[in-house]
Amino acid sequence: MTTSIVFLDRDSLPVPLPRFGFDHELTEYPSTSPDQRLPRCEHADIVISNKVVIDDAVLAGLPRLRLVAIAATGFNHIDIEACRRRGIAVCNVRHYGDETVAEHAFMLMLALARNLPAYQRDVAAGLWEASESFCHFGSPIRDLAGAVLGIIGRGGIGEALAARARAFGMSVLYGERKGSKEIREGYVSFEALLAQSDVLSLHCPLNEQTRGMIAQTELMAMKPGAILINTARGGIVDEGAVIAALKYGQLGGAGFDVLSSEPPVAGSPLLKARLPNLIVTPHIGWASRGAMDRLAASLVANCEAWRRGERLNRLD
Repeated sequence: MTTSIVFLDRDSLPVPLPRFGFDHELTEYPSTSPDQRLPRCEHADIVISNKVVIDDAVLAGLPRLRLVAIAATGFNHIDIEACRRRGIAVCNVRHYGDETVAEHAFMLMLALARNLPAYQRDVAAGLWEASESFCHFGSPIRDLAGAVLGIIGRGGIGEALAARARAFGMSVLYGERKGSKEIREGYVSFEALLAQSDVLSLHCPLNEQTRGMIAQTELMAMKPGAILINTARGGIVDEGAVIAALKYGQLGGAGFDVLSSEPPVAGSPLLKARLPNLIVTPHIGWASRGAMDRLAASLVANCEAWRRGERLNRLD
């Protein structure tokens, strides 16, 4: 029997997919708007989505659907409980980007510690040419060696980042969940992490517990001049509060690869600020060619495992 597969946002994964090892018919759409989901998926056995929302209302109109294969790690756009109630399997792709996202986070951290954007701006403005000295002294430069890196999220990315930080002579702290009364071995309290970190890097999922986790109160509790890195999800951080903390000097720098709304068609405080100690990249920390090839291979492997009745990377 031929399995019907629909990939709703193929342009989000610009590498070839390995061939599925079972009889199938694959339909690919570059992107899919909310009102296109039902007509495109009504005959699908498997739906592949990177970021297209699959909620209970959509699932109700797809009686044939048997598997939602997420072309990513994050799954906040899929109603997992609704899938479970309807007997629809859900799987995601894990650990394909641990190294590349950690490298991206470390790049942001290093650039901000050295105030690279500020010095690029100064050179472009001709300040070095006008200097009376052989160099131009502008924004302060800090070493990572001896600094404290605080990490929220001890998964594959957090561990990969920690390894890189230790290689640069940093000490690493892992933060306990916000509001937790118990401190696990190898962790410090959320409050202690904020107070002690010279750099705070976020590597946790977006859910009801982490949404808005870093806002004005938390930013004010951080060490003055600390650097904040977010390569996780935009909704974890209050973007307006970050801009205020940068402008008033509470934060020494911020590096974001994610925004609360993507693509940011309605704008974002982080895009409008134009601050020399702020770096925003367009959610590409995961997108090295090697990482995308690993994602594509794992995506196909998940579908093949489901066909064999195996529970590989299942969320339901």
